[in-house]
Amino acid sequence: IRQLLHGRVVLVTGAGGSIGSELCRQIASYQPARLLLVERAEPQAFQIEQELIGLGYGPMIVPLVADILDADRMKEILAQYTPQVIFHAAAHKHVPMMEHQPGEAIQNNSLGTARLAEMALEFGVERFILVSSDKAINPTSVMGATKRLAEMYVQALNAASPDKTKF
Repeated sequence: IRQLLHGRVVLVTGAGGSIGSELCRQIASYQPARLLLVERAEPQAFQIEQELIGLGYGPMIVPLVADILDADRMKEILAQYTPQVIFHAAAHKHVPMMEHQPGEAIQNNSLGTARLAEMALEFGVERFILVSSDKAINPTSVMGATKRLAEMYVQALNAASPDKTKF
């Protein structure tokens, strides 16, 4: 893990969420050169930024308010900061809520992941790590199905990608 993270530029999507923020805490302890906190909810981005600053990680932290569905913004971030590693934790995760809004789950969890993974290839990201869900195993919900679809797409990209990007 140290070889993957130490001295590298690491981007975490969904950085303000429960999973993303824990990833940020753990990643920061490995002393990346930069830790890019991508979060669409400004209050959550601010909260994890302030927590990491309080822990002494301020110089490496770059908070970025952005939605993974905004391709232009994500391309701008990838071009400006050239991350070497992406941890993709951004997702709609609440099963009952997504049952009532399946289009939002598909848009964010499946299509957003596909676009971000394609951008990772385009911008030469070395490692793309999709944070999925146990609900993607034999899915019985919309949320689980959208995460399974994201997994399948990323696996297909991995099989077809050049050696420089690993999924």
